[in-house]
Amino acid sequence: MVSGEYEKDTKGFSVLELIATMDRTKESTSQFESRKSDHLEVAMDPRVQAVEGLGAEFDRLQFVHEALPDLDLADVSLMVDSSQAIRTASLSSSPFFVSSMTAGHEAGAVLNRRLAAACAARGWLMGVGSQRRELFDSASAAEWREIRARTPDVSLIGNIGLSQLIDSGTEKILGLVEALEAVAMIVHLNPLQECLQVEGTPQFRGGLHAIHALVERAKVPIIVKETGCGISGTTARRLIGAGVAVIDVAGRGGTHWGRIEGLRAAKVSAGSQLSRAAESFQNWGLSTVDSLTQVVHAGRETGVEIWASGGIRSGLDAAKAIRLGAARVGVAQPFLAAALNGEDELSRAMDRFEFELKVAMFCVGASTLSELRRAPLTEVERGSEILRSRLQIGRVFRSCRERIALTILKRLGR
Repeated sequence: MVSGEYEKDTKGFSVLELIATMDRTKESTSQFESRKSDHLEVAMDPRVQAVEGLGAEFDRLQFVHEALPDLDLADVSLMVDSSQAIRTASLSSSPFFVSSMTAGHEAGAVLNRRLAAACAARGWLMGVGSQRRELFDSASAAEWREIRARTPDVSLIGNIGLSQLIDSGTEKILGLVEALEAVAMIVHLNPLQECLQVEGTPQFRGGLHAIHALVERAKVPIIVKETGCGISGTTARRLIGAGVAVIDVAGRGGTHWGRIEGLRAAKVSAGSQLSRAAESFQNWGLSTVDSLTQVVHAGRETGVEIWASGGIRSGLDAAKAIRLGAARVGVAQPFLAAALNGEDELSRAMDRFEFELKVAMFCVGASTLSELRRAPLTEVERGSEILRSRLQIGRVFRSCRERIALTILKRLGR
């Protein structure tokens, strides 16, 4: 449980007071609100953050410091590079976006208003929480109409789960895009979460076909993302074949939804099959760094745009993700924690991420994101350049000693 003083916002309640006082006794709509408010509350529990060991693995990467950059800090630009943001460059000039978090309940509406205002002020994209409730309760779209009225300039990205896309069909999902006036649409993949969730819907058969059908009909870019377990190179190639515009790797290292559902299941029944299974799968998934390197490799020269999220804790982490090939970088839990404390705290958190990215760029001598992508980056424990040791998958690099030995053997063979 999060403690502390929180800004009063709706009907005199703070965000967490709204969560605590929700009526959880009604049928489907209230059950939905209960689940979403549980997610919001449990997401602030440190136990659901997959930070053990290397976490997202950004800490094992290190830039080579440039002690004599030939530029001023004021020269550093965070304008997105259209050669990387090849499908979404017109949507936003910032490399940052707020990853999808929550929607469909009163406390979420308070937070989304704060997030939307902050994103509009900075020109960031904002992913909305799941629009699943709108599929059976059209009145719930009022949350986004109100946000549109308050912040007409915010660029919102719609969001639906793969299970709901399969079950509801293309037309209904396109209706969600239209109702939101979304600039793009996310289809999120969450197989582990659906297996461990009490109310889960782990029905993914026909998913790739459903994604392809949506791509064919949609007038906005379709983004496919994981929710904290990462996407492999093999899966990325299947998604590229389906024609998706963007892949957001959303790897392990941040909020782990298997852990969230495990804690929720334990509240219902301690020692239940779901809660025990969640313990077994608490470190499941590809780290954000591993997933990003695989997907970037798979996406070369295909026209797909790659985004990174999952365990991005600072502007320095963002710089490393961009260096590895991400066109944009998404952040969720750090901004959720800040938004719970009010608009000023959220603004400071977003300012920090932008400033830290600029500092990283300045200290490697990069004035643009394009130049940042050419900055030397090493793996701390191996001391070898990341592009040689991670991105060129499939090649075998021999040490100098091995090469010398091979040369001697060849000469002896003559």
